Amino acid sequence: MLQDADSLATTTSEVVEGSGSYQFSWHSILDKLQEWGINLAIALAVLFIGFFLAKRITKMIGKALDKKEFDVSLKKFLKSLVGNTLRILVVVSALGQLGVEMTSFVALIGAAGLAIGMAFSGTLGNFAGGVMILVFRPYKVGDYIKAQGEEGVVYEIQIFNTVLLTVDNKTVIVPNGAMANGNITNFTMQKNRRVDFVVGIAYGDSYQDAVKVLQRFISEDEKILQDPAPFIGLGALADSSVNITLRVWAKTEDYWEVHFKMNQKIYEEFGKEGLNIPFPQMDVHLHNK
Repeated sequence: MLQDADSLATTTSEVVEGSGSYQFSWHSILDKLQEWGINLAIALAVLFIGFFLAKRITKMIGKALDKKEFDVSLKKFLKSLVGNTLRILVVVSALGQLGVEMTSFVALIGAAGLAIGMAFSGTLGNFAGGVMILVFRPYKVGDYIKAQGEEGVVYEIQIFNTVLLTVDNKTVIVPNGAMANGNITNFTMQKNRRVDFVVGIAYGDSYQDAVKVLQRFISEDEKILQDPAPFIGLGALADSSVNITLRVWAKTEDYWEVHFKMNQKIYEEFGKEGLNIPFPQMDVHLHNK
């Protein structure tokens, strides 16, 4: 009987202990949920405050760069780089608050790095191209360039792309990798530009008179530079005209004004000076049989 009583006591003790263990597990789950809720709230706060601070810091860096009179292209690039880096750090901090092991996270990134690198090789190339553009400066914000079949004013040099504005105000986005590895024509890098004209006069008109008229046009235009000296020469004896080559120099910002003004003068004044501007014609002769 004593042994039976001891066995019953032992069994009862095990049931009570098992029951207590079961109740403790529910408390543990509730505690975990509460802990996760707090961590989630903190993580959201980290994201909100972190993004706010990242934006403010980026603006502060931009103002500091403005005071140092850095190049506009470099300022926008650095602001974009700093802003994106800070946002990444904020996201990593928020994930850490949720209990994500950063060592495992970094290891995962490292394991997938090769695959991601291959998948985004073009993107990484665009980033490298952006760095090369800012270092070697083939163009800067405000330059008028032609590259990759596109032409326009450089509006912004971003981390991965260059933004162009065309003359009819269209936005063109060109990858920096292609820009860094392709041909670029920069129309505004140099201080002066040469303006070329081909002026045709009719056979029988005086070449010397045409030269004198062109020289007068040059002397009357203050935007045409005298150094380098203007050039006038007989360029070609074409099928229906005598072509005179006219080359003058102007400041880069005056290029189009000189171009349009000279063409207008030639059209309006040549006739008054007895000079004819020929154009292709076809003579048709009819023979009666």
